[in-house]
Amino acid sequence: MQTFDTLDWIVIGVFCLLLIGVIVYVVRQKSNDSADYFLGGKDAGWIAIGTSIFASNIGSEHLIGLAGAGASSGMAMAHWEIQGWMILILGWVFVPFYSRSMVYTMPEFLERRYNKQSRTILSVISLISYVLTKVAVTVYAGGLVFQEVFGIEKLWGIDFFWIAAIGLVLITALYTIFGGMKSVLYTSILQTPILLLGSAIIVVLGLKELGGWDQMIAITSSVEVNDYGDSMVNLIRSNNDPDFPWLGALIGSSIIGFWYWCTDQYIVQRVLSGKNLKESRRGTIFGAYLKLLPVFLFLIPGMIAFSIHYQNISAGGEGFLPFLDNGVANADAAFPTLVAKLLPAGVKGLVVCGILAALMSSLASLFNSSAMLFTIDFYKRLKPETPEKKLVQIGQMATLVIVILGILWIPIMRSVGDVLYTYLQDVQSVLAPGIAAAFLLGITWKRTSAKGGMWGLISGLVIGLTRLGAKVYYSNFAEASDSIFKYVFYDLNWLYFCGWMFLFCILVVVGVSLATEAPEAKKIKGLVFGTTTKEDHDEDRKSWNKWDVVHSVIILGLTGAFYWYFW
Repeated sequence: MQTFDTLDWIVIGVFCLLLIGVIVYVVRQKSNDSADYFLGGKDAGWIAIGTSIFASNIGSEHLIGLAGAGASSGMAMAHWEIQGWMILILGWVFVPFYSRSMVYTMPEFLERRYNKQSRTILSVISLISYVLTKVAVTVYAGGLVFQEVFGIEKLWGIDFFWIAAIGLVLITALYTIFGGMKSVLYTSILQTPILLLGSAIIVVLGLKELGGWDQMIAITSSVEVNDYGDSMVNLIRSNNDPDFPWLGALIGSSIIGFWYWCTDQYIVQRVLSGKNLKESRRGTIFGAYLKLLPVFLFLIPGMIAFSIHYQNISAGGEGFLPFLDNGVANADAAFPTLVAKLLPAGVKGLVVCGILAALMSSLASLFNSSAMLFTIDFYKRLKPETPEKKLVQIGQMATLVIVILGILWIPIMRSVGDVLYTYLQDVQSVLAPGIAAAFLLGITWKRTSAKGGMWGLISGLVIGLTRLGAKVYYSNFAEASDSIFKYVFYDLNWLYFCGWMFLFCILVVVGVSLATEAPEAKKIKGLVFGTTTKEDHDEDRKSWNKWDVVHSVIILGLTGAFYWYFW
């Protein structure tokens, strides 16, 4: 690994000063109430919303995991990344309902549509998933990135991984606690261009080192990934593929994508901070454009790193990627290895700033969303008379607790380092179906009852936890005998399981709804298709023009072209 030059440290120093400047500016504009602290005062424009959606989504699972997925399985995970079309569904279909309901959180929306129990169930699922997956995985991967890039094993006798990971958490937590949502929105405007520029430089220099795009396609096309003739380049693979059958990939990625982009507090909170419906929707359209980029900025570099490694080995030279103890190339080291080996002085510092930006933005959004869920969905319900300033302080304390829980979970998470992105999608594939079913039917079917939605969530949670428990058990006890339970909850392909689980949760919601009392028309007015008033419709129509439609069609066209090229 090349060491850092003075120029790199200067670049990092300038970036940190800019970051401090933004934070000081935000802190001086005091957040006087919880709407201001959590939603940035609900005055964000479409550029701030779009960049915040993108920056919040791009975390270390992309910088390490997605590049690692590209280096190990090629295009297979691109289904999860080329999902600008799903953000359009958020903007065109769901945002009007969320705005009309005047809520801060997604659990709060479920309470308006269903009942208090549904709100509590979703809050619990969300907080658990944030701490155990998103916070811990992001921090863990952040520590790995900086250990690889700086090439430092130990510092002051302590594993540098822990210094980098905990340092990252503390810096991010401080600016989230003091700045709230505004610090996340403003810093993402600063961070996003740096991240995009840094990653674009990696792609250009990586292709130059390799010999061009055609060389990468030629090498990856020659590497078969299954027994059915599919190569690393193929996005659509045989239905018999053990990992990514095309039908399972399309269904599973759509269910996970719908949950993540249209119902998850982590993303929707960015959109709810818009000053009006027009700005919120345009923010989603801009965010959808940006979402077309990660495949090229993070997955393609993984394929480039694999191709350089393959080319070097074929020529009898040393491998490009570092090797694991078992002699296999470490795919998850693809992105940081490209940074360390290919980038010149100064540029390396800039890309490290981009990585730091992505990690901090992702963590900051997580901390803020988690604090908001706890404050609004638990504390305020127990003590509704709490002054607004006290709510902001409670939110800051909740952030601190979430940080500590995330750090405590890291030692357990260290065992998943080589499958970061797949691990995340695997966990999300069992969290998503129940929530997706409750939201989808809640907004599209007037007959969905409070108990129907609630039991859909409960069935999803029970099945999901059973699948995760079975995965842990059977992974550690390989000699366990075959059974129907083992086949359904362990052996069945994870993507097909996600699809069947979603169908089961839909049937539960429909069955219980038909067997219980229908919701009152007054309760669901404006929250479900078919219950909106003429005023609602007129307000919605005023919030878009032909250019919003044109840009949405362009995004859909680009998505279709991507599938056609990598079919």
